[in-house]
Amino acid sequence: MSHLGRDPARHQGAVNIPLHRTSTIIFDSVSEIDAAKKARFDKGQVFYGRFGTPDVFAFEAAISELEGGYGTVAVPSGLAACVLPMVAFLKPGDHLLVTDAVYEPARTSISAFIARSGVEVTFYDPRIGDGIEALFRPNTKMVYLETPGSLTFELQDLPAICAVARAHGALTVCDNTWATAIFHRPLALGADIVVQAATKYIVGHSDAMLGLVTCEEAHYRALREAANWLGYRVSPDDVFLAARGLRTLAVRLRQHFETGLVLATWLETLPQVRRVIHPALPSHPDHAIWKRDFTGASGLFAVILDTDSMEKATAFIEDLELFGLGFSWGGFESLVLHGDPAHARTATEWTEEGILVRLHAGLENVGDLRADLARAILRVA
Repeated sequence: MSHLGRDPARHQGAVNIPLHRTSTIIFDSVSEIDAAKKARFDKGQVFYGRFGTPDVFAFEAAISELEGGYGTVAVPSGLAACVLPMVAFLKPGDHLLVTDAVYEPARTSISAFIARSGVEVTFYDPRIGDGIEALFRPNTKMVYLETPGSLTFELQDLPAICAVARAHGALTVCDNTWATAIFHRPLALGADIVVQAATKYIVGHSDAMLGLVTCEEAHYRALREAANWLGYRVSPDDVFLAARGLRTLAVRLRQHFETGLVLATWLETLPQVRRVIHPALPSHPDHAIWKRDFTGASGLFAVILDTDSMEKATAFIEDLELFGLGFSWGGFESLVLHGDPAHARTATEWTEEGILVRLHAGLENVGDLRADLARAILRVA
């Protein structure tokens, strides 16, 4: 991975690919510019800055190899990546199946934008497995999965769902942000398209926004064309930061995994914690799927505090010193965020007692993080 997308021989020995901050590309002849225009959606074709530059193409090629796909389209944010396949492949009158545990901004985009475009949307229980077949209609064209869910961490039976979708001629799109291709390979398990927020673990330093859509060859051109319709263009500076993060992704993610699992295992023993929701824990209801389909986990998980008092939960959150209170995750820093899954469900109900708090285990010393949590959790008693 440290060498994917790199070719120092082409850049006078430079270890990193130089940035190309440009809009206009100069051609030598009319025939050359006409040929470039005709091939502007082809992989690696330089035509105009919005369509991509050599540094962007090199990074996309690295991601494609890592995910095991034909090609990747880089877009301005993770949410843009979630929406792009729907724009590319769905039309008015089509039917879309979406996991009920979907990333909430994606749910909002689907309900407020995709559905408004005449697409019928049905949310489904993320643990439905091959029972999803009962929800298929003659006009079902896509299934959108996220495994695990980014707040409640249900794992989906990806191979079973993809097999049903394929039998019905529907595309499957899987959000792989939580595990990345280091620990999970949705394309190898049957998915057609993989999306992820590179903003999170790939960038890894909380200093750039970027989304990625990776697919097999049959779907590549349609995604490229849709990105152009939407005017998507990625900053070469953000791509440079993401390419930098990619070089250390495997090392960082292993540390996130190790630290997160140590903290999750310890938190399960505390009287102030009703339940820890971490797929790598044997107590997780979908642990068997995690062992089958994943080779590791990230640092993101949730705890259910044994209290119904938001005042006590707030005191716990605000008393933490090493866990910053903020959105996103995947950077070097630990984060905390409270959540209420109940308001973002339609196919399932969230009835669990207690208050959900999501934690992201960063790269700080695990002993320091544990001490921080141990001190603050006393506010829940």
